[in-house]
Amino acid sequence: MRTRSKRFIGLGGVVVLGGVLLLLATFAGAASGQAQHVRWDIISTSGVPPAPINSGGHASATAANGGDTITLTGSGTFVAPASGGGSGAATGGGTWTATGGGSGTYTVTALVSWRPANAQINVGFIDNIDEGTRTNGTAVLNIAFSDGSDGVLTVGCHGPGAPPGIFEGIATTKGYKTYYMTPSPMPGVDAGRTLFHVG
Repeated sequence: MRTRSKRFIGLGGVVVLGGVLLLLATFAGAASGQAQHVRWDIISTSGVPPAPINSGGHASATAANGGDTITLTGSGTFVAPASGGGSGAATGGGTWTATGGGSGTYTVTALVSWRPANAQINVGFIDNIDEGTRTNGTAVLNIAFSDGSDGVLTVGCHGPGAPPGIFEGIATTKGYKTYYMTPSPMPGVDAGRTLFHVG
């Protein structure tokens, strides 16, 4: 009898301990947040509500010290881990053209980091992409150019309601060149704008 009682008490202790560990794991997962599915686009829009927002836009940045200008199109997706770190779960790409010569395509190879800021305020844009919540923030992506060079693409979205400190548009490296001079988009001009949708 005693042996059987001890066996049941021991089994009950294992079940209770297992339940406690499961609860701790659940709370730890909740506390650390969840991975986010994010779509990024270089968008086409005049920037003046109620203008439509479409994919297929273009944005430019200029290299320092008298360098040339690069213009990109593109879109893609990534899964951002809750830690905010990098991920290989990234897709997308687009085209590039440089005023110093050369053009082609580029492909996203990895997410380096994703830092969301806040959801955008609804000011009346017609969102034809509409794949989640429009979100301000900054993403950094590793990219490979079709001419064999590689780089790091930074996509910044400073849309309606964004806090200070985020640029709007793209900045990139291509080989040793740093295309970091990013012009602010002009109202009514369809160029230089980006957007994130978080689903």
